[in-house]
Parts: sequence; structure tokens; C-alpha cells
Amino acid sequence: MPQPFTQGNQIKKRTSVLVFLKGTTAPLVLYVENPLELYEELLQVLRLNSPTAKLIEKNTIGPVKRVCIQSTSICAVALQDEQYM
Repeated sequence: MPQPFTQGNQIKKRTSVLVFLKGTTAPLVLYVENPLELYEELLQVLRLNSPTAKLIEKNTIGPVKRVCIQSTSICAVALQDEQYM
């Protein structure tokens, strides 16, 4: 009987935070220790809809190591699950 391709390799899941910025087509993909916490923080910024810009600076654990975003440039946020080995 054929062996499954993933034998010996555990498929894992990680969650990233997608930040959609005004004037861009692709989202900024951020990997952090607690993605739900960052998502909720950015969602709160969107809910406030303040005309005054606030600078949001975060350390991340993915390819982007540190990010700084102006609060007024955020138009949407999302959580995305990804599978990897």
C-alpha cells in the first residue's frame, strides 16, 4: 500500500495577520506570537476611525522583522491560517 506523502512530516498550522493598506493591492502579511491580539488591536484602530494619525510599531517573527504603520492608512485587517511542514 502506498505511504502518504506527509509520513514523518507533521503538517502544522500558523496564523498570520493581513493588513490591507490604502493605495496598495497586496496586503502586508505579519507573523506574530499572538495574532489574535494584534488583530484585535488593529480592529480597534479601525473602529475608532480617528482623523488623527497614530503610529503603530510592532516587532514580528516572520520575514518582516519590524513594521511601522500609520493608523489612517489601514483600511482592513484579516486573520489567515496557513499550513506548513
